[in-house]
Amino acid sequence: MADSNFIDYVKFCSRSGAGGAGAMHFRREKHVPKGGPDGGDGGRGGHIILRGSTQVWTLLHLKYKKHVIAEPGKGGDGGRRTGADGKDVILEVPLGTVAKDAETGEKRFEITTDGQEVILTKGGRGGLGNDHFKSSTNQAPHYAQPGEEGIEEWIILELKLLADVGLVGFPNAGKSTLLSSISAAKPEIGDYPFTTLVPNLGVVSYRDDKSFVMADIPGIIEGAAEGKGLGIRFLRHIERNSILLFLIPADAKDIGDQYRILLGELRKYNPELLDKKRLLAISKVDMLDEELMQEMERDIPKDLPYVFISSVSQYNLEKLKDLIWQAIHS
Repeated sequence: MADSNFIDYVKFCSRSGAGGAGAMHFRREKHVPKGGPDGGDGGRGGHIILRGSTQVWTLLHLKYKKHVIAEPGKGGDGGRRTGADGKDVILEVPLGTVAKDAETGEKRFEITTDGQEVILTKGGRGGLGNDHFKSSTNQAPHYAQPGEEGIEEWIILELKLLADVGLVGFPNAGKSTLLSSISAAKPEIGDYPFTTLVPNLGVVSYRDDKSFVMADIPGIIEGAAEGKGLGIRFLRHIERNSILLFLIPADAKDIGDQYRILLGELRKYNPELLDKKRLLAISKVDMLDEELMQEMERDIPKDLPYVFISSVSQYNLEKLKDLIWQAIHS
């Protein structure tokens, strides 16, 4: 995913089609000069529909759609003929897309499976033709219903990446290097903060042709939950990961302290994130010997599964995969 092409937030006006008017019509034929009412119903207005697609990765194609408008339904006709429904507008979105009301912020629904279709903005109902209003006391009703108005509303779509494992760490912790080492993903890698400006997904191959998906989330800094750095724009991607893999470099002053800061940012953003399974990988251990590793283990919080790794030398990467796989399936 190129930086400029990863769009995970769009806002647009969604306007469904109005229903067609019912027909006010009477049967008139050569030998039936005074036929009864036979006005048909109006067609339904077009819906705005979201459809999940595994072929779409971002919301880029919707970035410049400020107004999405569906067709109105056609009016009814004589002979009880119903008007045509307005054409629906179907917007394909990535899996993990959440639809919200822009005014209230209320979540409407989430698209999670390929081919899933949900009506975002419902089209207006077609009006009833005068055939529906005949009765014993009114055999020639000169009335038909107008079509129902369409709905106009502002919608927000947010994308939350669907992955099994989310990488959590400060900038420069080595998340991009790890993802490129154990998957086919090729994120930008550099020795400066915020090399990763967009989330990256990688499929990690495991034993016996198994695999799992890992997401490299842009680095967290203190205050990210309040919007500092890249802020909450990227913290939301962690919400959909079943496992959180905390990555802390071996040259950190205090591994336990860094872990607690990261945990604190997640807690401030969404306390439910702390209910997820957590693993710890201490990265960049190329220059450490066994004695130093044992010394560092004292700083690691108790009951937190951990492993020392090096993405460059591939040290313990298979052990890390085993740890992740056990966590996913336990």
